[in-house]
Amino acid sequence: MVIILLWSPGNALAGPLADRLQAFPNWQSKPAVSVAEGDLIYPDWIKGTWEVTSTLVEQIAPLAPSLVTPGFEKNQAYLNQPVKFQVRFVAGSRVNPGGWRGIPIPVSRSQTVVADRAFNGLKIATAYLGEHAVESVKVDPADPNRQITVLKGDRQLVSLVTGRGSEIPAPDQFIATEITQQIFRRQPQIYLNEVETTTHYQRVNASPEKITANQITAIYLSPQDPDYFAAGGKAIALYRYQLELSRSSLPLGLTHSTPVK
Repeated sequence: MVIILLWSPGNALAGPLADRLQAFPNWQSKPAVSVAEGDLIYPDWIKGTWEVTSTLVEQIAPLAPSLVTPGFEKNQAYLNQPVKFQVRFVAGSRVNPGGWRGIPIPVSRSQTVVADRAFNGLKIATAYLGEHAVESVKVDPADPNRQITVLKGDRQLVSLVTGRGSEIPAPDQFIATEITQQIFRRQPQIYLNEVETTTHYQRVNASPEKITANQITAIYLSPQDPDYFAAGGKAIALYRYQLELSRSSLPLGLTHSTPVK
C-alpha cells in the first residue's frame, strides 16, 4: 500500500486509534478496546471483492535482543516483497451495529457490511504459505470471532477475537483494530500469543474502485508465557504493511476460490 495521511487536525476528527497510528512505533501497551461482540462493521464503500497487494515495509523488535518472537528473523524475507490475494466484504446480518467513533453514519441491520472471514483467511493463508500448506479455514457459525485454520502436518491455528474498536475520522476513511488470541497447535507443542491488527483504510480520491491502507500488526506475549512479565505489556514484534486494494472485475460470489475441505 502507499503511505496515507494518518492524521491532520484540519481535515478529520481526532480519535484514539488515529492518535495511536500517529505515535507508531512508540507503542507502550495494547490499545483500549471494547469486548468483541458480534462482528466488525465496515463502511458501505468497502463492500465487494478486492484484489489486494500487501507489502511488508517495516518490522521492529522493540525488546530485542532480550525478547524476540519466533519467526521474526524468517519474516525478513517478506520485506518489500509484494504479496497478492483477494478479500471480500459482504452484507452481514448477525452483527452489533454500534461502536463507531467519529462522524456519525446511520447503520441498520439490513445495511451492515462485514468481512468474509473464512474466504479472506483462506486467501491470505494460501498467499503466504502456499495452497498445499492450508487445508481449510472455518469460522464458527455461532460466533464470527472464532476462526480455525487447519494446516498440513497436523497443525492448527485457533484465533479468537477478544476486543475491537473502530473510528470514522472522515467519510472516506475507516480505522479499525482487533485484538486476537492465537493458539498454534502442533503435537505435542502449543504456542500462544496475542495479536493486534490496526488498519487505516482510505478511498483514493473518493473513488469506488481503489482503496489504500496502512496496517500494523503487533505481537504480544500471552500471560502463560514465562517472559510475559519481562515484556511489561509491550509488543515484542511490530510489522507495518502497505496495502493497495483494487475492486475486482468479478461479481461478488464469482471469485477465484480454493475449495475448502
